[in-house]
Formats: sequence, structure tokens, C-alpha cells
Amino acid sequence: MKLVKVAKEVSNYINNDSHSKYRLIVGTDSNGNGGKKADFVTAIIVYRIGKGGRYFWKKTNGGKDYNTLRDRIYEEVTLSLKTAQDILAQLQTLLKSGHELNYDFQIHIDIGQNGPTREMIKEVVGMVRGNGFNAKIKPDSYAASSIADKYV
Repeated sequence: MKLVKVAKEVSNYINNDSHSKYRLIVGTDSNGNGGKKADFVTAIIVYRIGKGGRYFWKKTNGGKDYNTLRDRIYEEVTLSLKTAQDILAQLQTLLKSGHELNYDFQIHIDIGQNGPTREMIKEVVGMVRGNGFNAKIKPDSYAASSIADKYV
């Protein structure tokens, strides 16, 4: 599904219950083919707090070799940030005029305190926060580590 259509679906979902609070989440995961072209899956989740939610996902080919885990993690975060910025711009034009979006926007990063990615936490969390979004890492980064992971 194209991002414009996803944004329309998300805005319709929000406009149907504009008094609720929402959490918008974007997370990306990739396959672990060291030294090969990687596939990336980005998940977009709209969660109506206490009432359930919907998610969408998109698969992308990295188009180049990712020789290190660090390279792939940076690409995952970059894809999540781009998707978040694009969907947010679309939503601001699609939501009912006069309706202020009551939301928490999060980027879920597929890294955690355990394992080889722990050394990257400050760097990639800083990238996300520097772009104005809240960052979540494992075990709280379910958009990347569970939903996107399911489709990669």
C-alpha cells in the first residue's frame, strides 16, 4: 500500500474517534544477510489507546550491500525517520481542520541493552530525538522487533 493511501486510512481511523488519544509508531527491521543486499520492512502502527489499533507494513530492498550490523541499523533508523516525517506531513493535511491531533509519536528501534547493538543506543536514540520523535528500544520496540520482524 502506498504511503498516501496509508495516511488516508490512518486519518480516517483517527477522524472516526477524534476524542481518543493515539500513539503513532514507526519501526523498521531488516534481514541478517551480512555482506549481501538486505530487505527492510517498515511498520506503521496507529494505536487508539485502550481501544486497539491498526498496522501497515512496507517491504523495501536496500539496494546495496550492508557489510556490518551498524550499517543496517543506521539504514533501519533512517527509513523509520523518513517514513515518520512523510506520514506526519500527510496526516497534517488529511485530518479534519480544527482538530488537533492528540498523539504520541514513537520510533521503535531494533536495538537493546543486550547483544551487539548495545553500543549504538546513544547514537541512534540521539538521531531519533534530534528529529523530534520519541525513541523506544528493546524490549519496548515492538513495531520493529515484532511486527516488522514478522514480515522481513
